[in-house]
Amino acid sequence: MEDRYLSVAEIAEYLGIKEDTVYKWISAKRLPAHKVGRLWKFKKTEVDEWIRQGKTR
Repeated sequence: MEDRYLSVAEIAEYLGIKEDTVYKWISAKRLPAHKVGRLWKFKKTEVDEWIRQGKTR
């Protein structure tokens, strides 16, 4: 299984939300994200665990 970093667009599509929502969640320090230069990247496994832990609220 490939464990690569996803972009904002890819994570938004994966979660079924808008990119604006992804940025809002990053700003509120709710969504696990990594800044690489000027870009935000996401590990799918970390996001899946975040969802399992019920931290989406």
